[in-house]
Amino acid sequence: MNQNRGMRFLPLLITLVIIVVVIVVIVSIGRALLSGGTTASTDETDATRKVLLNTDDTRSVAMIVRGPIVAQENFRSYKIEVSPSTRAMDVYRGYLDKRVRGDYLTNNEKAYAQFVNALDKANMTHERRAEVSDNLLGICATGYVYEFELLNNGDVEKMLWTSTCSGSKGSLNASKDQLANLFLEQIPSSEELSPFTSSPQLGF
Repeated sequence: MNQNRGMRFLPLLITLVIIVVVIVVIVSIGRALLSGGTTASTDETDATRKVLLNTDDTRSVAMIVRGPIVAQENFRSYKIEVSPSTRAMDVYRGYLDKRVRGDYLTNNEKAYAQFVNALDKANMTHERRAEVSDNLLGICATGYVYEFELLNNGDVEKMLWTSTCSGSKGSLNASKDQLANLFLEQIPSSEELSPFTSSPQLGF
């Protein structure tokens, strides 16, 4: 009788084991998909970090901040670009980037190395997910859009972006405020030059 009872419970035990295995597999696949869809691969991030930390004369880093999408006459944006030999901030009016003011300063390799290492520690190369579009037309129409660029001889090798709009987080997986403040601190006159003096996101 005991043998018959054991034979009756065997199929139930096998079924429970199969259910547990299926659940574990589904959970593992779900975690893998979620992880792969929200962050870039470690190898890709490491490669981008090497580009950021390169202090060759041809290298530079830049931040572009675009204001709300308004009339041509009222639209404002600015760019800060830093290289081992120069630092520059240019403020633009209109969608054709008419330069209205700016500042140009020299730099040196040691200062640049400190700066890009600070950007690295602020996770400037951390990417949210590879499938985020880089087409920024019309993005965050009522807020501010931030682009962070790695350049070589003036050509963009990598660009990550974010915005102040909750629905347009972009590809940057880092604090835009921390990175923006690091760039702004490279230009002593940035507070006077900035066209967004009322923007809390810029710390003014």
